[in-house]
Amino acid sequence: MDHFEPDPRLVEDSYPVTELPLCQLRLMNDTRFPWLLLIPRRHDVSEVFELDEADQQQLWREAGRLGRAFKTLMEADKLNVASLGNLVPQLHLHLVLRREGDAAWPGPVWGQGEAEHYDLDALAAMRDRVLAMVEGLDLNGTATKAS
Repeated sequence: MDHFEPDPRLVEDSYPVTELPLCQLRLMNDTRFPWLLLIPRRHDVSEVFELDEADQQQLWREAGRLGRAFKTLMEADKLNVASLGNLVPQLHLHLVLRREGDAAWPGPVWGQGEAEHYDLDALAAMRDRVLAMVEGLDLNGTATKAS
């Protein structure tokens, strides 16, 4: 596969966590909302239906298993999944955990106040938690290793 680069705007707003079978996993730089990004490592794709069928299935496998584990890990009330692409057309999925009473509840997180950035210690701790969570998942097969 050719070298893959996420859109610079995604890089500016997030931190890399790890590479999954299909996607680059990133952590959004906003402590108000536990928020992951999945960016399929495919060139010139802006819509899910532009992925081949196998990649579509893999994207939803990664999103579903990560979403379930992330919601449990962070004890969230709701997982919001979105693929907008109006400002950044490169295909990416947002996995945003919500809690009743959070900074934007019950509305969408977009356009709600200013991001509160992680300090280096908090970033390292959150990245480590997410990475440990990912290592307990089977993102290729049909069953999760840990819930």
